[in-house]
Amino acid sequence: MSTAQHKIGSGFGATSTADDVLQGIDLTGKLAIVTGGYSGIGLEATRALTEAGAHVVVPARRRATAEEALTGLGGVEVDELDLGDLESVRGFAERFLASGRNIDIVIDSAGIMACPETRVGPGWEAQFATNHLGHFALVNRLWPAIAPGGARVVSVSSRAHHFSGMRWDDVHWSQGYDKWEAYGQAKTANVLFAVHLDKLGRDAGVRAFSLHPGGIITPLQRHIPKEEMVERGWIDEAGNVLNPAGFKTPPQGAATQVWAATSPQLDGLGGVYLEDCDIAEPAPEDAVNGVKDWAIDPEQAARLWDLSAELTGVNAFAR
Repeated sequence: MSTAQHKIGSGFGATSTADDVLQGIDLTGKLAIVTGGYSGIGLEATRALTEAGAHVVVPARRRATAEEALTGLGGVEVDELDLGDLESVRGFAERFLASGRNIDIVIDSAGIMACPETRVGPGWEAQFATNHLGHFALVNRLWPAIAPGGARVVSVSSRAHHFSGMRWDDVHWSQGYDKWEAYGQAKTANVLFAVHLDKLGRDAGVRAFSLHPGGIITPLQRHIPKEEMVERGWIDEAGNVLNPAGFKTPPQGAATQVWAATSPQLDGLGGVYLEDCDIAEPAPEDAVNGVKDWAIDPEQAARLWDLSAELTGVNAFAR
């Protein structure tokens, strides 16, 4: 399979921060939507974008928590959104579209990781439903505001997509459940979503990217028991983050998604998976870095799009 997955030599790297990649970029007059933009790397992305001049809309499942976390930041507004509830997605999109504004940047940063088996909606597995289907429905519902300005849509995936491709015979894990493989499938779906959205949207000037932000200790780990994080070498018994595990700081973790959303180095490109503020290389077998073939396969991307449209009842590109 031929691929555009090759480094471009951006000049940035694993230690670059969101502020670093925004040096010299003026976002005055730009509007961004950042899901999860009030916690962890999403909060850092919101802060960096607003300081570069953007107005940022932060949809939040916990509105009061979001408003408190964003206190002191100018150019931010908060609205309610639960990605695990398609009616909530519809409500947020309708309220936003009623404002008559166009969108320049969408960063799908919200997510859940390695949670106990949980069902949402009509019995859907929660990680696939929240991390992928909720964002799929959101972007499709917001399409009338995304298309006019030729927005960039950024899907925050993870290196965890290495854990599992799409389980086409059982995407909702009705036959057994493994929290890490379920997370891996959801992260693969995030990559495939960007692949096909870029194909569908590029004629309108909309480009889509996916990425691995790096390993960062944030509230995303809330479902993982302390003893498991100690066993994995992430923290010590006192709860201190172990630098040998290779963790980034939140400002470093936010850098790749902010770079994807704003960098002129990516003009004319799209549908690719990024890491450390550059385009990632294809991942050979047993490699830790890079992108797996199953996550950038255009046929699987189209198949997932059709399945997602069927499940959510939303498709901005339906003929």
